Amino acid sequence: MTDQQPHRFARGTDGPKVIVAGVDGSGSSMRAAACAAGLARRQNAELALVHVRPVIASGAAPGVPVGDATGEIAQEPADEIRETAERLKDTWNVRWEFCAFRGDPYNGLVTAADELTVGAVVVGASESAGHRFIGSVAVRVVKAGRRPVTVVP
Repeated sequence: MTDQQPHRFARGTDGPKVIVAGVDGSGSSMRAAACAAGLARRQNAELALVHVRPVIASGAAPGVPVGDATGEIAQEPADEIRETAERLKDTWNVRWEFCAFRGDPYNGLVTAADELTVGAVVVGASESAGHRFIGSVAVRVVKAGRRPVTVVP
């Protein structure tokens, strides 16, 4: 019988050190955040909750500058998501941070993942029927193939 050497990982780690969860307030994104929190806890990784505020070009009330209306409308979900995460931080028992970006959700999520040098991304499956035709953020992140992605229903 020969002695076997233990497997050595190239980077000296056996899992991601930072896990990103894309959150937009939908049920599937909150399930994705919970799943990512569990992964982060088991891997002793940091959890980064990323919310991308969409830029709304139309639909502002007459007489209100578009930027002001967009900021107020978009800030509400971000505040609710942050408050929910604060309430759950002891349950999750992980190191975490909340990041908010403005722009296209796909680009914001990819930018956050690049800036934070994440090892994994967790996103919720789209709940919009229209995404079957034009593609969802989850599908775009998977197709980019830049890092492991988990899509939570």
